[in-house]
Amino acid sequence: MESQVRGGTRWKRFAVVMVPSVAATACIGVALAQGALAASFSVSGQSFKVTTKELVGEGFSQYGAIDEGYTADGKKTAHPVAVSAFKSATIKSLCQSVVTPNIPVFGNVSLILRAGDGAQPVEAKNLYIDVAELNADATFTNIDIGVAAKDATKGPGMKGGGEQANPFGFAQQAEKAVLKDVKQTAWATTAGTFKLSGLKMSLSTGVKECY
Repeated sequence: MESQVRGGTRWKRFAVVMVPSVAATACIGVALAQGALAASFSVSGQSFKVTTKELVGEGFSQYGAIDEGYTADGKKTAHPVAVSAFKSATIKSLCQSVVTPNIPVFGNVSLILRAGDGAQPVEAKNLYIDVAELNADATFTNIDIGVAAKDATKGPGMKGGGEQANPFGFAQQAEKAVLKDVKQTAWATTAGTFKLSGLKMSLSTGVKECY
């Protein structure tokens, strides 16, 4: 069975699917704010943008979670995210950008990383992306929607390590996911291995992003 999604899917629309899981983690967010729980790591006060021409992932799952972190001025905060997980993935034409604002003398400084533009794509194992906003064309093979997060066995499993997620909350999974013309904003990416073929990194002043 294949399920295909056409057109842009921004966070507000994307959240319609993820609302049950995010709502289920609301109580976890309260405990987090009270210091009762420890996250696997604290995210920075800067989200980053990513584009890819094509991401082909084997063993896909997705569930709601909360990322603990900081604002840019060092205050504690938390972000609701949709965690997209893949047992393995190949990525063509990866671009990742982050802008650091208000650096003395220089002003805004942009970091752009590119990889996988040649014959060899980027390769990742046990890849987790904590997504805040997504726009892509997506095709899923043998998809299950509404499975409990802890029982989403087609993917690599939940991250664990103190992750702020409800194991009984809403999740979806598929044997394969193909995402084309991806534009997304994320708070964190983790992977068991991440091979960046043809890596290029550049710094420049001003605001220069992947999209």
